[in-house]
Amino acid sequence: MPVTQNLGFSGPMVCRLTGVTYRQLDYWARTDLVTPSIAAATGSGSKRLYSYRDVLEVKVIKSLLASGLSLARARQAVECLRQDLGEDLASTSLVLTDAGSVLARSDGDLVDLLRGGQGVFNIFPLAGVVAELTTTINEVRSTSERESRSA
Repeated sequence: MPVTQNLGFSGPMVCRLTGVTYRQLDYWARTDLVTPSIAAATGSGSKRLYSYRDVLEVKVIKSLLASGLSLARARQAVECLRQDLGEDLASTSLVLTDAGSVLARSDGDLVDLLRGGQGVFNIFPLAGVVAELTTTINEVRSTSERESRSA
């Protein structure tokens, strides 16, 4: 079953899908790094609900941090994604330069960046992040369905 963009994910499910701790996710929501776009927490007992795109942002941030990027640089990278992102994230690479972050939508864009003298710090292909998140969502969904049928 394909991952739908309209599916909502609870905070604990986002943690399970991305590998971040609930404490990290809560901090990122409170500091507006990644806020739940479907439903924000509105007080004690209320639940945040994240969209697929929100979960993808969390996964990208987690991957950037795991590769040694600082939280401040990861924040800049996510801002770049939010401003320039189309629907075809899997064919895009995030290019981190001395001056900031840019998206390269094709190999030609990447060559132009390099040829233009950009000081490239890191190239982060997003296809792997999208594929890994999609696989994890489908595995969790499949496990939940099996558990529901056996209960």
